[in-house]
Amino acid sequence: MRRSLTKNFIIRKKHEIDRIFRQGQSVSCKGMRLVVIENELGYDRFIVIPAKKYGNSVQRNRIRRQAKEIFRLCDNRIMSEDNKTGRDIALVVYPGKVSSYSLLESDFHSLLDRVAKK
Repeated sequence: MRRSLTKNFIIRKKHEIDRIFRQGQSVSCKGMRLVVIENELGYDRFIVIPAKKYGNSVQRNRIRRQAKEIFRLCDNRIMSEDNKTGRDIALVVYPGKVSSYSLLESDFHSLLDRVAKK
């Protein structure tokens, strides 16, 4: 069992990130926004983007690590049996409400449920 996200599961290229925000569907709650679009890779990829004014580098890196761990643990929840294609998922985190791991996890799951209903 893998303990961290491999390079294949992380979005890094600017043109891919731009495509997610241009064409993806978005849901949000207080403190974060989730943008999702399908890809042709067959597996889900993920990126966490703290807002520009989100704390210092320690806080930004911590929220990235926590969100990647939540994504890794709920990977089977995201991928459904009828969905043969993968998805690119971008999580934008804003300063303020998200202060603990459990709050981040519950908000992330609620956003995923809202995306699945659309």
